[in-house]
Amino acid sequence: MIFENKYWEDPTTPHLGGEEPRAYFIPYPDADTARTRERNQSDYFESLNGNWKFLYYKSMYAVPNEFYKTDDYKAWDEVFVPSTWQTTGVEKPHYTNLQYPIPCDPPYVPDENPASCYVREFNLPLGWEDKETYVMFEGVNACYYLWVNGQFVGFSKGSRLPREFNLTGVVQPGKNSMAILVLKWCDGTYMEDQDLWRFTGIFRDTYLLSRDKAHIRDYFVKTYLSDDFRKATVSVELDTVGSPAVEATLRSPEGEVLGTSSVQGTGKMEFSLEEPILWSAETPVLYELELRSGREVILTKVGIRKVEVDENIFKVNGKAIKLKGVNRHDSHGEFGPSVPMDSIVEDLKLMKQFNINTIRTSHYPNNPRFLELVDEYGFYVVLENDMESHGMGCVEDLHKLGILQEWENTFMDRIRRTVERDKNHPSVIIWSMGNESGYETNHIKIAKWTKERDDTRLTHFESASFVYSGSEDTRYLDMESRMYAWPKEVRTYGGKWTKKPLFLCEYSHAMGNGPGDLKEYWDLFYEYDDVMGGCVWEWNDHGIKIGEKDGKPMYAYGGDFGDKPNDGNFCIDGLISPDRKPHAGLYELKYVIQPVRFTAMDLNEGKVQITNLYDFIDLSHLLVKWRVTCGGKEVAGGVFEPLDIAPHAEEIISLPYTLPARSAEEWFLDIDCVLGVDTFYAPLGHSVAFAQFALPVEKEEKPRKEGNYPLSYEMGEHTLFISGQDFSYELSLISGYIQKITKKAVTLSDAPMTFEVWRAPIDNDMWVRAEWEKRGFDKLQTKAYAVKVAKTTPEEVVVTASLALAGYIYYPYAYVDVSYTFHRSGEVEISYQGKQGENVKYFPRFGMRVQMPKGFETVEYFGMGPRESYLDKQNSNRMGVFRTCVDDLFTDYVKPQENGSHCGTKRVSVTNPYGIGLLAESKTEFSFNASHFTPMDLTEAKHNWELTKREETYLSIDYKMSGVGSNSCGPELPERYQMNEKEWNFTFTLTPVVVEG
Repeated sequence: MIFENKYWEDPTTPHLGGEEPRAYFIPYPDADTARTRERNQSDYFESLNGNWKFLYYKSMYAVPNEFYKTDDYKAWDEVFVPSTWQTTGVEKPHYTNLQYPIPCDPPYVPDENPASCYVREFNLPLGWEDKETYVMFEGVNACYYLWVNGQFVGFSKGSRLPREFNLTGVVQPGKNSMAILVLKWCDGTYMEDQDLWRFTGIFRDTYLLSRDKAHIRDYFVKTYLSDDFRKATVSVELDTVGSPAVEATLRSPEGEVLGTSSVQGTGKMEFSLEEPILWSAETPVLYELELRSGREVILTKVGIRKVEVDENIFKVNGKAIKLKGVNRHDSHGEFGPSVPMDSIVEDLKLMKQFNINTIRTSHYPNNPRFLELVDEYGFYVVLENDMESHGMGCVEDLHKLGILQEWENTFMDRIRRTVERDKNHPSVIIWSMGNESGYETNHIKIAKWTKERDDTRLTHFESASFVYSGSEDTRYLDMESRMYAWPKEVRTYGGKWTKKPLFLCEYSHAMGNGPGDLKEYWDLFYEYDDVMGGCVWEWNDHGIKIGEKDGKPMYAYGGDFGDKPNDGNFCIDGLISPDRKPHAGLYELKYVIQPVRFTAMDLNEGKVQITNLYDFIDLSHLLVKWRVTCGGKEVAGGVFEPLDIAPHAEEIISLPYTLPARSAEEWFLDIDCVLGVDTFYAPLGHSVAFAQFALPVEKEEKPRKEGNYPLSYEMGEHTLFISGQDFSYELSLISGYIQKITKKAVTLSDAPMTFEVWRAPIDNDMWVRAEWEKRGFDKLQTKAYAVKVAKTTPEEVVVTASLALAGYIYYPYAYVDVSYTFHRSGEVEISYQGKQGENVKYFPRFGMRVQMPKGFETVEYFGMGPRESYLDKQNSNRMGVFRTCVDDLFTDYVKPQENGSHCGTKRVSVTNPYGIGLLAESKTEFSFNASHFTPMDLTEAKHNWELTKREETYLSIDYKMSGVGSNSCGPELPERYQMNEKEWNFTFTLTPVVVEG
């Protein structure tokens, strides 16, 4: 019987029949073909990707015995490999973060364990009969049995790690059949509890390899540098099958032969280099090593670099480095973990465009071809073992599997397959033992093995942090690692020089409208030499595409498929959308990690200091563009030639502009460093870094424009009617709110202009939201204690009101005294003094909202733009005049929430196609939002495709909008970014206008 031995519930048996793990490589018939990296061009490679016959069973016990020996499969369905059961519709997707999707009873899994049979025929290529034939599975979830021509070949666990089987003697010339039985659950499931959709199936490439009878089985390229980095040794450790003669040739990056060597069978070769060109993420220079054995050529790219911790400082090639990283899953909106190479390339190019230099492969090795690109493009990689047993901590002891001796083989098998596969990639600078798995005996053993196997890299394991109360034996780990340490913890750690360097493998949770604390962290990372940097969680949203609506993709998240347990939209937590569109948070990250810093030295004289934050390259590849603006219009500008500023050096430049002593408009200096050359990831002119400075020009107040016609007013029973030359207002003497505004007989607003404290909760509000709802911020009611007409003249009318704002049950949460001063120009000056009620932690926002009817779509504002901005998420924007439309102000998050606000605003107008509309201005900066959705529309919708756009435009003018932070997983929103004032004052003007042009 297939299941006579329960290998799937035996952690002492991670596989049967598999080959010893080895480095990823493909043999080619010649070097020129190998350089193409086109695997299908190799005579020794045969892809098994494509359509397979497929049959799914809800229980493995329903699988017919010896299905792999029959021809019944010819009538089965077909499924494309690589793919998963969930993305092809065989099963419904299931998302959970730290909770196991099965009962926690390791190593046992449910008896109703779904299984699928895969069968395909293949022809053994001509010329392969007298050679060794292997099959490689790069990724199968969760475990599988393999038969070829009806003969059992092997069994394997470890979903995201490769397994190779020798088929020699089993395959035959001509036609062959291969059968695979994949089980959904196994003891490995307890080791693969990562924060992701639970996908099943043959989800990575599968292929055959033809090898000479005597061949190179494995090799390990190590590079060593002298203390002055002027000499290098390239060491090649060979492991062979049989005893073939192996010839090695090392070539320079330009293709020049630098040396040759040879060895018979297993052995070691070395090459010595003078003045080597070093590899780094900024200078990804690669040498080429050609290994020739019999009819096979294996090419590998060699990066010469040194990674170390020196006096508690993390260094690459002797330079202190900051890891400007992101966490990346293999994830695609349609194909799940089976990410096409085009999307991998797109990811990497985007990362380069946004100044990212580090990738943590959370929480398993990514597609092996990904690393070939990373070596070439230039990234530092924290390569993570496929191990996370987070669910153990939910029910018992996070450390449990690390204590049990019967799990040692599983631990060791996984780390060996991780390290051996990717050991020849210079981009891999740190081995990570896994994630959130506890830290005990088995963890220590794999860390010890890793250090002994590879002396050229560092080791990391966040689960060894003291916060988990595991073993204190961290001698085989090179850094202290934390997740979501608050900035104050980073400050406490930094500069003490008594411990290992600190690495935040996860920080600043990028879920929804966020993160808002990036600058907070990076100021500290730069301040302390013993803080290495960190990786934002995470790169992309993991939504699953379920269709389209109005031409836009519809993405689902946890719970949308009836999956239980689930963690809702916690998988929608990336810097880019599932279809690779950058969120505003990615622009914020780009700014705070930009490799050039600008410091104002003397802005009257145009003197600005430029600091090169690159570690290895100067700034000669960049151009410096500058411009001076007055009221948003450019009045001066120019381009500097490339700067020759060495790494970590600085230079003061002088910009040739002159400033007036006084001006009615605000003056700004914008400086942009842009690419001066085309690159593989971005064209000439792409912005790399920028800065903006307010220029020291004294502000000259503009005189108020007074109308030529007097104000008229009329007292109704409960309404005050005010009108001028071509405008009118109606104000309720009951509520104290303006109820209607017109200009040239065009209605600009016909609904009460109310106070507003609620915002549609962002994901980072999840912990404070309950308190907000308890106080009734989302159920605002107004009580007018008094509304008085305080002054009536032909020049102005003044109305005052004393109001209380409250929800249900509790005392009012705010008391407001507001005055409206109507001028004959049409302008109304609205001034209010607010006072916080009892037991209010902080407000989501505080402001007023104007409801404008259909047709008011054009928005022009002077403030922070062009993207949404908040108190703690505005660094990537700049002050300017921006003209846009209401639709384009909307930020389309998969789960709707507060979006599209702009802080730092001085004025904003919303007009119809004929230029008629409203203008809001203030001498103090405010936040505005113009939207076709109310806060409650966004609050109640679970997905963006559930939203129904309203015809009205809702203009919010906020004294303050609280910041966004990253408290969905990170620290609480700092008090300085909260709308938490006990008392406050704000004045703005609202004017019905006709805008020309």
